Amino acid sequence: MKYLLHTIFLLLGLNVFSQTQDTATWTVNPPAFDEDEEITITVSGVVPSLWGVSDIYLWAWHEDENGNYIDDSTDNGTWTNSTEVQKMTNNGDGTFSYTLTPTTFYGATGIKRMGVLAKAKDGTGDKKTVPDKHFNVGRVNIEFIEPTESQLILPSGSNQDIRARISEGGVLTGGGSYEVYYNDALVASGTCGFPNCFTTLTNITESGTVRFVGTPPGSSDSGEASFEIYIEPTVVEEALPNGLVDGINYGPDDTRATLVLTAPGKEFVQVAASWNNYNPSNSDVMKRDPSTGKYWLEITGLTSGQVETYQYWVFDTNPIAGSPSLVKVADPYSTLVLSPFDDPFIPASTFPNLPPYPVGQEREVTVLQTGQTPYNWQVTNFNKPKEEDLIVYELLVRDFDADRNYQDIIDRIDYFKNLNVNAIELMPVMEFEGNESWGYNTAFHMALDKFYGTPEKFKELIDVCHQNGIAVILDIAFNHAFGRNPMVRMWMDDPDGDGWGGPSTDNPYFNVFPTHAFSVGNDFDHSSQLTKDYVKNVVTYWIEEFKIDGFRWDLTKGFTQNCGDGTFDGNFGCTQNYQQDRVDVLKEYADHSWLLDDDHYVIFEHLGSDNEEKEWANYRLGEGKGIMMWGKMTDPYNELTMGQNGNKDINRIGHKSHTGFNGPRVIGYPESHDEERIMYKNLQFGSSSNPSHDVKDLDVALSRMSAMAAVSVMVPGPKMIWHFGELGMENSIFTCQN
Repeated sequence: MKYLLHTIFLLLGLNVFSQTQDTATWTVNPPAFDEDEEITITVSGVVPSLWGVSDIYLWAWHEDENGNYIDDSTDNGTWTNSTEVQKMTNNGDGTFSYTLTPTTFYGATGIKRMGVLAKAKDGTGDKKTVPDKHFNVGRVNIEFIEPTESQLILPSGSNQDIRARISEGGVLTGGGSYEVYYNDALVASGTCGFPNCFTTLTNITESGTVRFVGTPPGSSDSGEASFEIYIEPTVVEEALPNGLVDGINYGPDDTRATLVLTAPGKEFVQVAASWNNYNPSNSDVMKRDPSTGKYWLEITGLTSGQVETYQYWVFDTNPIAGSPSLVKVADPYSTLVLSPFDDPFIPASTFPNLPPYPVGQEREVTVLQTGQTPYNWQVTNFNKPKEEDLIVYELLVRDFDADRNYQDIIDRIDYFKNLNVNAIELMPVMEFEGNESWGYNTAFHMALDKFYGTPEKFKELIDVCHQNGIAVILDIAFNHAFGRNPMVRMWMDDPDGDGWGGPSTDNPYFNVFPTHAFSVGNDFDHSSQLTKDYVKNVVTYWIEEFKIDGFRWDLTKGFTQNCGDGTFDGNFGCTQNYQQDRVDVLKEYADHSWLLDDDHYVIFEHLGSDNEEKEWANYRLGEGKGIMMWGKMTDPYNELTMGQNGNKDINRIGHKSHTGFNGPRVIGYPESHDEERIMYKNLQFGSSSNPSHDVKDLDVALSRMSAMAAVSVMVPGPKMIWHFGELGMENSIFTCQN
């Protein structure tokens, strides 16, 4: 679904239930039209009240003739806030209409196919019609009967039959004429029979585009359709040079770099890139290491300092049902990606000189640049505060200051010093889908999201923090990845062929269904060695490249394989219970982190039983390590601040009330991003029983927040403050400015 490209994933803990409507019927008038003609699209069978609204909105995109996504309507808005421009007219008879001219509506020409759906203004919870509706553009349309796929992989020397039908004004024609072009050279022509035009391409030895042009009898108009043929190359089997890792390998020679990709089960991989104009040839086919199966290719002739971009074109000559034969993906180990969806909306002041996205390509591409100037670190051996002394400030870069970037935080370093915090924990900054997000919808775990700033500016932020005695901790979501992730897409279930889908049954990294009860995104299989390698490589990169002091591991309950039930719900009781496999794999990840950095902070957001959490809290504690566990105390502290009569037992803010914990490895907190703001609830639900001390009064509520800080932060052991909690932030976490 095209709207997934624009989803803003705001709240990890928000349960949203699908509210799709599948009774919609669509028509277009006139039934056949050219791209510069005005048309009216009408839908019936939609009941807005089922979504709790009275108006519905058109969400639209256009595609090439093979159904590949090109771009959205210029006025779609966002999935959570459609623009008023695309509100459909209520005709008063159960139908809704919208009138448009395709070229104006999309701000483009050469439009081949339109896709539409109807939705609520805020589409959260899948308030939309299903399935998507498509309209072919052009009075003359071509339909291929053979081949049925838009991309074919053939051995060299193959023949290929072509059967096509011509329709005019929506009516199938008989007779007429056709021309077939291969890489724009005329290779066949003739007269059509009824109902099919037929010809055969023989002895095909090079990859290319087949373009079929059909003209109805007695007409001066024509239509066209195309498909791609890829000739299966001979893959060179050659040992991977020593010392190379997945992703980009730079060396001392700035004219060279070597790419490495793990793609088990794939027949061959091409590198499509700026240096070959995204038109790869046999010289761009990656070699295969005979012992590991890894694909690799040395790129030569590069210019030091010049920005290049590339994708992997990954081929499967015999994919399982519902999976594509060709997937175009950025490098899973990208450290910087360019996105056609997000980059146009990134301010130049935040990311100066952002490289342009390559024209004519689709989805993310990876940036490669040799000869980069290393960052000049001012602090090379930061002395971290002890775990038990940590006062962590959890921060969302997007909402911290007006410019919403790393420079804002650098400029406010004195603010943090005056608060006497000694660690800043940033909510995920890895490349996520969309620009405005909490960051848990991660697509590329090793790439820095560009909406907050450049890699150099991020290093400066870390350096400035270290100069001021403040550690930097990153929140990272290894439970899952979202749909743009290359390892999802290389092995995806995509029966409608739109280039998006969940993991297929042969995916070596992800489960088809989550194996726990807290599903979000696509669920990593942490029993897979490939997944373990990926996680460890990503951890290594952030520690070694950015000198990150620690990670807060999001949703660690999901690191088990034991609690699936074959649905997206999972088994709740099983998930809540002790699971040995996740105890073991999470210890393995902690060991890897400590191998790289002996004082590295390992923090789990588990929120589970003491019986399981003590396994991590006590792990290697005698060596001065031990894993810190998030200690949520929101409810009892909020009962205290509101002056209400619920549970007010705050003993578990420290480790001594956690059964079996042998040391201070609980990061206790009254407030975090996952909970409604305490100050908001004070003002909304605080006790008014004492008129002289009405908690709903702003000054009284603030005084109680001060008292809360005194009886939380002062308790021995690591503690956490949530972004602006120290200021008594009263806005609900559900607040949206637009």
